[in-house]
Formats: sequence, structure tokens, C-alpha cells
Amino acid sequence: MRTRVRAACGFLAVAVGLGAAPAARGADHNDPNAVNSIFWDIDISSADLYDFFGFPAESPDEERVVVALTFAPVPDTGVLDPDLLYRLRFDPDRRAAPLTDESLEGMLKYAAALDELYLDLETEEVRVRVDEGGRAHLRFLGFPSGDFDAEVPTNEVATVRTPDGRVIQVFVGGRDDAFFNDLPGFFRSINYAPQFYKVPHGSPRELRETPIPKTLLELEGNDFFNFDPSRPTHGSGLKLDLPDRPFTWDGDRFLRDENGDFRFVYSGQDAQAGINVNAIVLEMPLAALTESPREERIVKAWGESWVLKAADKVETIPDDAPWHRDPRWWGAPLLAIGAVLLLARASSRSRRRTVLGVVALAGGVAVAMVAVFLAGSRANVDAELSRYKLVDTDGIPFSDAALSEREDERQLGAANVALARQFVIRLAHLGWGFSPSIRALGLKSSFDDDEIPVSVHRWPKLASTAFPRVKTALFQELNMPDDSWNPRGLDIPLRRPFEIFVPNVCAIDMDTNGSWPFGRRLEDQVATRFLSVFLDMSQTIGGQPCHVDILGNQWLWDSAPVQPKTPPNPLKNDREFLDRFPYLAEPW
Repeated sequence: MRTRVRAACGFLAVAVGLGAAPAARGADHNDPNAVNSIFWDIDISSADLYDFFGFPAESPDEERVVVALTFAPVPDTGVLDPDLLYRLRFDPDRRAAPLTDESLEGMLKYAAALDELYLDLETEEVRVRVDEGGRAHLRFLGFPSGDFDAEVPTNEVATVRTPDGRVIQVFVGGRDDAFFNDLPGFFRSINYAPQFYKVPHGSPRELRETPIPKTLLELEGNDFFNFDPSRPTHGSGLKLDLPDRPFTWDGDRFLRDENGDFRFVYSGQDAQAGINVNAIVLEMPLAALTESPREERIVKAWGESWVLKAADKVETIPDDAPWHRDPRWWGAPLLAIGAVLLLARASSRSRRRTVLGVVALAGGVAVAMVAVFLAGSRANVDAELSRYKLVDTDGIPFSDAALSEREDERQLGAANVALARQFVIRLAHLGWGFSPSIRALGLKSSFDDDEIPVSVHRWPKLASTAFPRVKTALFQELNMPDDSWNPRGLDIPLRRPFEIFVPNVCAIDMDTNGSWPFGRRLEDQVATRFLSVFLDMSQTIGGQPCHVDILGNQWLWDSAPVQPKTPPNPLKNDREFLDRFPYLAEPW
């Protein structure tokens, strides 16, 4: 029965999302737009999720899994907003069979089959909120041993027990930001105006992600975003007034200096150094999440932030979903078509119209009944969530910022299968920008750009035309730098980008050490690993096979015709991580 319900959920999510959703655009630390403090008029918000980490813990006695959700430290480091509810959600599952049909149709069918997280009725979750006195209240729902509650102090390591006596470690409070990343470099690579200029929330698209090509190398004449030695902090703290001319670029080459070197958009500096976050960290036995720990080896996990409707916060997100996003209206188009056909039949007495009308009405009623059932099933856990509204979701890093463009309505979490077709188009758009700059550095790109000499700003209109160009990027296996990710040498297939980003979950493989993309360890430089998706993994670089960490090797940049000669992002966090729970470093 569960399989049939999942199949129905997956079919409906894909049918509605791919058939009716408007164009979608989407790392974190700056999304979704409603709580995106990168905008000039948006304050930092406790609803802004930053990162989600997940990996197996090193334990000699039992298999344990660690998850950590980080978010904006509002109202202060170690002080959480009582108007917020945070959800950490889990779905242990068996290892999925790999996708074998590497066509667009095969990919979309594969997306439809990934239904257990879209509207899954049986996911486990931990809900966390903090009261006015600073005590953290946790609700463990859907666990095999039963539902239970716990109350713990904030900013201390605490222990709670499941009804069957299993030990869960909990930390809720302030920590050092575990994200070590050159965020200004990333925003320079996509010519994102709010990082550099006083762009208000709600500005049109061309004032946000500007119509200037994405690129890893500065574009000659791009004085809007190129590094200016006279204003070295532009984009790294300094924001200028909006210019009195449109953000456009009509050049035809990458910028070179007097020595013929390109200018790298990245500085390699850690923009998050010295910055704190608030965090929820859990370490629990795998057996607390599943009754079949030997079979269900993949723990799919993600986080969500919900704000109390009565708090009147995040007002740009409505308290209730608009009618066209309410699943109870999914059958409305078919019902309307059926009614029109039957009314037309009354005047023409067409038997064909009668049959089509009856079929449409029946289909509309069936879809509506399934949708109402699913909507009701999702809401019947308790009435708690009805008092809150969903703001942000976080699973895989860069799924939202790079692929979903931070749009509020794209905070779908595990349900982002609805964006599968649009992700093909979005990935092609990124490829037209990044690929020529990758080739200019002497590297082989996974995107087919027709060998054009410079990056271009191009949006394919159809997934069918974009797919042949992004096929390699979507389906190539991402090589790992060594065998440390697979400590027992098991026969585990390498992961491919499409399988990573759809659905938007942290899929923690308990047979690995959890290094991205088999989870996400704190020490993983995920921003640089994301860029490696655009490299051709079948090639060698400097005599070494291409792999997800290749762009973090200093020798590659020492030999590249580029300044500064640095990996795009720092290789280590500003503070050493702990070798014990809660693993994240102490706050500053």
C-alpha cells in the first residue's frame, strides 16, 4: 500500500510541477529571497537556513548517524527565536537502483520513481523550538519506537532516550559557522547584483541575477562586477548605489593582464571566517531510525524552518498557500474541461463530446480525491504545523542557490522533483557561462558549448534542446579523490549529478564515511566540489584522473594562466572541527 501511495504522490508531483510550474531558478547563506539579507532592505532572519550536514559517526559499538542544521544567529549567537519551529526530517531507505536510461524521458521517469520523499506520509522527524526562557523543546515523531518529547537546555550537550532506551545526543545553540567559502567570488561568478549594489527585495530579475554571462574568469569591460583595486572591498562588505544604466555587457573576450593572464573571479578567502551560527545537532543510532538497519543503508535527511503565523514575520510569504498551489485544486482543470464539453454537447448532441466530457469529469474527480487524501494525510500528524508557515528548506548544498535561484516558491526540499525538467534548462544556462571559462584555463568541460571563445548569457527555452548539451554533466560519475570515502571497499557505485540534486536531500550512505556526495562531512569543501560537476570526469588533469577535489589542488592553479593563483575556495574552516559531539567548533 505504501508503495502505491508513493507512486501516486510521485506521479502527481511530476505532473503538476513539470506541467504547470513557471520557470525555476536555485548554496545557501542567502536564500530564499524572502529572508535573503543580501538584499538592501531585508534584515537577517532566524528563518534563513544556512547548511545541512550528515554523516556516519565513528562508533565501535553501534552504527550512529550525525545531522546538523545551521541557521542565522538571530536574535544572537546561542539565543534562538521562540517564533521559529525547525524540522529535521528523515527517511531511511534501501540503496536505489541506478538510472540506466540516459535520455530526457528516462531521466523524467526516474524522477517520477523517486517518490518516497515528495509527499511521503511516513517520514520521521524531529521538531525543535525554544521557549522564552531559552529551553529547547524537541518532538520526535514517527520513530519506530514511538513518538516522544524531550526538553533540554540550550548551548549544552544533552542526552535523551527513545522509548526503547536508545541514546540520542542533542545540541541546540551557538557554534562557529562550518561553511568555509568565498561567497563574494561565487556571486561575482554569476554577476549577482545584490552582493555588490543596494538592490531592494522585490526588484526585477535583471537587478538580481543580471543578464551578464556566468563565468569563472572576469569579462573584459565588465566594470559592474570586475575587481577594482581602488575599491577592494566592493562585494565584500561595500555595496554601491544602483548605477543609472542597465546591467549589460557587450564584450567578446575574457579580461587579460599585461602578462596575458586571466583574472580569476575567486579570491580563495573565507567570507565566513569569524562568523557564528545557531545550530541543531543530533547524533543517534541508525537503529533508532529504522527497524531494518541492515537493509536500509541510506538515510535521506533534510531541514526546514517554519515561522509562527501570529508573529507577523517574513510577511512576503503568505500565511496560506495560494489557491493554485493547493493540491485540492489539482483536478480543477479536468473538471472545467469536462463541464465545457458537456455543456457544448447539450447544444450539438455530439456523442464524442459527451464521452470526452465524462472522462474529463471522472479524471478531475479522481485527481481531486487523491489530492485531498494526500493533503489531509500530510496535515493529520497534529495541529501544530497549522500555526506555522514554511519559509526555508535545506538538503543538498547549492541545490537552492545554483539551481533554484532562491525563489520563495522553490523551497520545495525533497519535493523538488517537480523542478526536474527546469533543472535541465538551468544547468544548460550555467554551462553556457562556466564552460568557456573552464576551457580557457586548459580544462575539459562536461558541457557541450560548441567551443565558443567566451561565456554567453543564454537561456534555452526547452529541456529537449538543452538536454543534449548537459547530458554528460548530468549523467557522468563523479570521481572521488581517493578511496577514503569507501572504508570497507564495498561495491558502491559513484554518484551522478542528477541523482544528487533530485530530490534535494542529504543522502547519508552508512556504508561510506559520508563525504559529499555520499552525505556531507563538515570538512568537505562542497562549493569547489559543486564546480567540479562542470569538468569532464573522463579526462586527466596534470596526469591525475579528474575528481571532485581536483580544483582544490594548488599545483593546478600554479600552472594555470590566471591571477590570483588560488583554489576558488579555502581548503579548511577558520576553526578546527571537534572530534567529538557536537563536532562543530566553539563559537567566536
